[in-house]
Amino acid sequence: MTDTRSALVIGGGIAGPATAMALHKAGIEATVYEAYHSTAEAVGGGLSIAPNGQAALAVLGAEDVVRRIGIPMTAMVMQSWTGKRLATFGGTDPAEPIGHFVWRGELYQGLHEEAARRGIRTEYGRRLVRVTETADAVTAHFADGAEATADILVGADGIRSTVRRLIDGAAPSPRYAGLASFAGRMADTGEPSTNGAMHMVFGKRAFFGYQVLDDGSGGWFVNLPQKTAQSLPDARRAGAEFWIRELTRVFGEDRIPAARMIARTRAQDLLVVGPMEDIPTVPTWSRGRMVLVGDSAHATSPSSGQGASLAVEGAVQLARCLRDLPHEQAFAAYERLRRARVEKIIAAAARTNTNKAAGPVARVLRDLILPTALKLLAKPEKMAWQYGYRIDWDAPVGPAPETARP
Repeated sequence: MTDTRSALVIGGGIAGPATAMALHKAGIEATVYEAYHSTAEAVGGGLSIAPNGQAALAVLGAEDVVRRIGIPMTAMVMQSWTGKRLATFGGTDPAEPIGHFVWRGELYQGLHEEAARRGIRTEYGRRLVRVTETADAVTAHFADGAEATADILVGADGIRSTVRRLIDGAAPSPRYAGLASFAGRMADTGEPSTNGAMHMVFGKRAFFGYQVLDDGSGGWFVNLPQKTAQSLPDARRAGAEFWIRELTRVFGEDRIPAARMIARTRAQDLLVVGPMEDIPTVPTWSRGRMVLVGDSAHATSPSSGQGASLAVEGAVQLARCLRDLPHEQAFAAYERLRRARVEKIIAAAARTNTNKAAGPVARVLRDLILPTALKLLAKPEKMAWQYGYRIDWDAPVGPAPETARP
């Protein structure tokens, strides 16, 4: 039986409000504490919400958040720098999108608005600095001197999680994936519609993704190989005009729309997202009355297309466990249900990053091998473990290990 009636959720990105809504559904009062002084509506580039993420949002009754702001992706087309089609994922039924493309800032705003509509409070300007615990409660101490106490504390504070360090001082730091990320949102791409498909291109020197809507608007992203990580402040100091010129040059030889679209992007519409990172494994997910969720527990690189979806899945599973079990047993059950699955996805994304960051010789080998590999992966049954994952909210969680699909 549960012993959790209240929760402090640290972090107001994607995992934070999703976790608060899941706990609310489980009958647990949750408050979100965000370090910044306002919402992050203007932060970040684009991301995808996969079918498994949509299903997890549906458990919370929040799937309309993504449907309102998302661009349905009816298929994913993989191409080489010559424009040759290597493989197509999905596309057999336009009524069943393989995912929704969303802009991160709009997703932040939509989730916060949905949480607020349900009476969930978010406090801004609350940067966690330390935690104290007693036998029956946990107290968060914030940089501004404020304090908050509840039965448990959930770290939903991202890849550079403060809560992760408080749980385990030896916890691993993020690992650079060898790629820098950029994105652009365009009102007029000058390109024909991609008919609902997201195109992913292994360029000669960088990876390019784009989608063009029927009205000519759309967006793109670039993963640019860089041997040494360039900090986000340094990358932004170079200026949008510099990066538009540089990225246009990088794709100059590719027979795809990349150079045209990038050159047409307005400086104010370029997003310098920064170095791509992951954490292969986090050994310790919980201690005492503290537990991790989302990127704080399992940070996958954006190449997975699963970061946000996994965060919502984790929120739902954590809430199920806390609904049915005392917090220590609940944390253990939650980790058993999640660890194998998320680490498999992290590892798969790392392999994709290796292909994207390939050097001249490796690119030749990649372009020879990849078409066959992608055609095998394009079979729906090969990816069902990832996209077909569903959570039965009503199923009770017991203290004995459940069988978790990886």
